[in-house]
Amino acid sequence: MNKKNLWLLAAAQGLFLTNNIVFIAINGLVGLSLAPQGWMATLPVMGYVVGGALSTPLVARMQSAHGRKGSFQIGLLVAFVSALLCAWAAMDKSFWLLVAATVIAGYYSANGQLYRFAAAELSTPDFREKAVSLVLAGGLLGAVLGPNLASRTRNMFEVPFVGAYLALAVVALLSIAIMAFINFPSLPPGKTDVDKGRPLSAIIRQPVFIVATACAALGFGVMNLLMAATPLAMKVCGYPFDDAALVLEWHVIGMFAPGFFTGHLIKRFGVLNIMGVGVVLNLACIAIALSGVDIHQFLIALFFLGVGWNFLFTGSTTLSLQAYRPEEKDRAQAAINFFVFATMALTSFASGALVTTKGWQWLNVGSLVPVALTGLALLWLAWVSRQSRASY
Repeated sequence: MNKKNLWLLAAAQGLFLTNNIVFIAINGLVGLSLAPQGWMATLPVMGYVVGGALSTPLVARMQSAHGRKGSFQIGLLVAFVSALLCAWAAMDKSFWLLVAATVIAGYYSANGQLYRFAAAELSTPDFREKAVSLVLAGGLLGAVLGPNLASRTRNMFEVPFVGAYLALAVVALLSIAIMAFINFPSLPPGKTDVDKGRPLSAIIRQPVFIVATACAALGFGVMNLLMAATPLAMKVCGYPFDDAALVLEWHVIGMFAPGFFTGHLIKRFGVLNIMGVGVVLNLACIAIALSGVDIHQFLIALFFLGVGWNFLFTGSTTLSLQAYRPEEKDRAQAAINFFVFATMALTSFASGALVTTKGWQWLNVGSLVPVALTGLALLWLAWVSRQSRASY
């Protein structure tokens, strides 16, 4: 195993998250300034994840045809072009062009969501949990770079945030250069029909696949629901953008700093236990958010939300590896990411609509529903696993 490849992929993950965090930090604000109606403010955020959901089948085919590196490089070229389109939309004050540009950017997001699966393929079987965790930890770069990039470039031009979008185009070019130095496993030779594994319908009926996918989607959904709404909620509370950027920075630190040890915790305590801790941390986040709107309450709540997401998402990725064979990976991973993106699309729209109509408090109360469903899914899989062991 060449750890250089893992570290480079972790750097690419960090730049991918830089793109994500800047989009989350500014798209809602730019959308609010351009949208015909206030409740439409987060449509550009929603466009990003809708584009990701729509792109998952195409990305799966590209991965199968061109391998990891080829598909990832195409995704980065799309990131470059879409960042330029976003800058143009902001300068032209075109709300619908901004939404269209973020939908196009979703193709890059669908590729970037596969970095964590590629990490498992770059490692030996006994190191897979730690490899996934390590590459996700690369997002720590995005935690620091993303909010600061948005904050420092927002007034670079006369039109706010044009500089931030142009900076993301540079980030995409840097990531293309990094990706060129990663050596992914070669594509396997063409397979016959009998070697292509089980049909997708058989894969997705497995309890382990259902729970891994549900926890990835719901965990990401709760995180996205609250994170996308935070800059808008803090603006309503009178906080300047720099304070919102600071809160998002600590949120993303919470998302990815645990990656340096989450894999070890999973190996030691078991994947379902660590995912259960993620559910508890999400509940703690909501409790703190409901306790008030001081800046330290925003910061601590979003930090807990980030750590909870890390435990759930790293755990669900690790859990999903039990659900498919190597020859089935493109279909299975595309299905997982489709459900993740579909949930994120719903929560991206809901976050803007709820925070601008019902307020920050009711948004957090509503988040209790998906958190509870995540906990119930984990309990169900634990019960199914015990029943299965008892039958032998």
